[in-house]
Amino acid sequence: MRVLGIETSCDETGVALYDTDHGLLADALYSQVAMHADYGGVVPELASRDHTRKLLPLIQQVLDEAGLARSDLDGIAYTAGPGLVGALMVGASTAHGLARALDIPALGIHHMEGHLLAPMLEDEPPGFPFVALLVSGGHTQLVEVDGLGRYRLLGESVDDAAGEAFDKTAKMLELAYPGGPEVARLAEQGNPRRFRFPRPMTDRPGLDFSFSGLKTHTLTTANNLRDVGELDDQGRADIARAFEDAVVDTLVIKCRRALDQTGLKRLVVAGGVSANKRLRERLAIEVGKRGARAFYPRGRFCTDNGAMIAYVGAQRLLAGERDDSAMKAVPRWPLEGLMPP
Repeated sequence: MRVLGIETSCDETGVALYDTDHGLLADALYSQVAMHADYGGVVPELASRDHTRKLLPLIQQVLDEAGLARSDLDGIAYTAGPGLVGALMVGASTAHGLARALDIPALGIHHMEGHLLAPMLEDEPPGFPFVALLVSGGHTQLVEVDGLGRYRLLGESVDDAAGEAFDKTAKMLELAYPGGPEVARLAEQGNPRRFRFPRPMTDRPGLDFSFSGLKTHTLTTANNLRDVGELDDQGRADIARAFEDAVVDTLVIKCRRALDQTGLKRLVVAGGVSANKRLRERLAIEVGKRGARAFYPRGRFCTDNGAMIAYVGAQRLLAGERDDSAMKAVPRWPLEGLMPP
């Protein structure tokens, strides 16, 4: 089965073609970062307009790369949520329009399920069951995964997610948008011994996260340095390092607890923050101590992309799922509400 995947949940237009017999055939991604950078964040109306402008050309690009025509498609998967409703509707309406014209099924896919299963696109995918740490945009979650659609939420952020905290810290330090990668780059120049920030909710049992207090602590430290004229380049770098170390330590501690609690030996880490170099280094040590193994998507599949949507869509379409005549766009959609196909 050849499935076209469409991702338009936020500020990246992703398209990919997945074949259930031959794997990923082609993928393309257009980022809106340069457009939104002037505003310091995503402007939903501009995002929707840009998806409209880029989506059909990207679909044609992917088909050309794979050497296929639209008539060769067997199904279309698209991100139905969560995300920006206008952006979601661009992908949903395009998918349903094409599917109806080609008389093939369309299926709305959960964005976070895409991230969760993105490592399945790699040469050595994880087997079920496993624990997954999802750190993407506004989501920080630990999930026990027993199979496609069989998810049990172990813990999640009760306020700011890790990615949001990275972006807000970047603004405090007057860094460019998008902020997360900029904080990580600046942290490489920081002194790890100058500041030690709190590791939130690690001094109590449980697997939930909270990064709002850490964000406030970071702001207070930055303001204190500014008051004494020490918020220079090195001061910003030292704050970035202390912040990153605190986030990484918190995520690692919670992953360690989740593996111990479930007794599982496989950990999937996915979403934008999963590309963080320090997080990967620390997790390699911790999972190794437990005789476990960590799995990640390749770099370009850590952030939003069409390949993860095409993969999940192919698995669910192959099992007989499909949308009814109505397209689906769900800005808020709990992952644990999904069902097996």
